[in-house]
Amino acid sequence: MSAHEQHDAHGHHDDGHAHGSFGSYMIGFGLSVILTAIPFWLVMTGYFTNPQTTAIVILGFAVVQIVVHMIYFLHMNTRSEGGWTMMALIFTLVLVVITLSGSMWVMYHLNHNMMPMSAQDMSQMP
Repeated sequence: MSAHEQHDAHGHHDDGHAHGSFGSYMIGFGLSVILTAIPFWLVMTGYFTNPQTTAIVILGFAVVQIVVHMIYFLHMNTRSEGGWTMMALIFTLVLVVITLSGSMWVMYHLNHNMMPMSAQDMSQMP
């Protein structure tokens, strides 16, 4: 039995997909924890006085975290699967931009169009 047949007999197949090592998963996990803890700290301490600045910084950390997940956990790169992962990356980036910009647009318009009610207005409601 050849070395390749023995390799296949043990259930390990080289199917062209990138597989991560324990170290790469731990790097991805560590980066994910850091990229979650920093925005949490920024909000809890009120580091930025302007809410728009805080939102933009948090969105930036979110985008970086998505890229970290795609690289370290989804193993997306330009070499594997004949370039299809690059198409998946572009598609993911387009969806992220649409989702983040749409969310910000909806939240801005909800905040702008919702009128606060005073106690006097509340007492006159049926």
